Amino acid sequence: MCYHRPVSFLKSLLLPRLSIAVVLAVTIAVPAFAAPRQVASPARGLAPRAAGRLVPANLQFQALPLERSRQNHLLLRASINGKPALLGVDTGAPISAIAISRASHFGMVPVGARSDVPKRLRINGKYNEVVVARGLQLGALNLVDQPLVAIDLVGSSKAAKLMKEQAIDGILGADILFPTEAVLDCRTPMLMLKIDPDARGSMPGVSYRGMSGVPMQLSSGYNLYVDGSVNGKRARLMVDTGAFTTLLHQRFVRQMKIPLRDTPFNSAGVNLKNRGVQTATISRLSIGNVHMRSKQVGVIDLDGLIRGGLLDASPPVAGLLGSEILERHNGIIDFRTKTLYLTK
Repeated sequence: MCYHRPVSFLKSLLLPRLSIAVVLAVTIAVPAFAAPRQVASPARGLAPRAAGRLVPANLQFQALPLERSRQNHLLLRASINGKPALLGVDTGAPISAIAISRASHFGMVPVGARSDVPKRLRINGKYNEVVVARGLQLGALNLVDQPLVAIDLVGSSKAAKLMKEQAIDGILGADILFPTEAVLDCRTPMLMLKIDPDARGSMPGVSYRGMSGVPMQLSSGYNLYVDGSVNGKRARLMVDTGAFTTLLHQRFVRQMKIPLRDTPFNSAGVNLKNRGVQTATISRLSIGNVHMRSKQVGVIDLDGLIRGGLLDASPPVAGLLGSEILERHNGIIDFRTKTLYLTK
């Protein structure tokens, strides 16, 4: 069984405003913020063109266990071209990626001359090459001729070395999470995928009982945002599991006259220089009807990471909803319904 993803999804990512927001890019996690067996697909019937997927017969859904790194990132054990790979599950990344330093190890190939897939994507002002994995295996799901953008993940590798853990090989982004109607359980943690495109209904075995559902808005850059408030001021936050902690935009915090405290830590985005991280205490941070009091957050300059005028919109994008809130409030991200579920 094969499924062909429209190449228009990738073409839309050529927009100049595309940003991969803090894609596993914080080089050193601030300690105060932190709190599988693979099933092989049959080898027959591969898709004849790009962006296909091959699954065993009669298998409609699957649940894949995730690991939580010491940097507070969610990691998935996968396989690229038959070799074991470690991927960060990043809801803030519009497109899946491979570390430039690991592309040759996995035998990645350039986009073919006749392919409809763009050969390069512009990320934060710089063009990055798009390469192709002949097979990207996620449990029982084998993605055939899967495009991945090659990016510099050296900051993440350095952080992993400091934390004495395995560096990631790449990133699993929205271009895979949306078509598979993924459900990401940030507490368990678990990633559930619909692997039969003809399957109907919601993900089996997922209960939202006792949880508060918050609608997520999808931007033109394929990022998800939720409405909330900071000290009573309306704002939006990007739902970003690639951010090790919740991060607010420096200018927004200063305009709110919230005191800032310096730290020795830095953050970096793809193709962007390192930026200093400050901290602030928010008296009342709300997401939907989930309210947090005296919440400590990171503060960075998000210019260049969030584009398209969203930082000055009404309401403005005030920052990134990071992993520590998603874990603490049992966050479940449903890509099919574009809903974030939290417990109070």
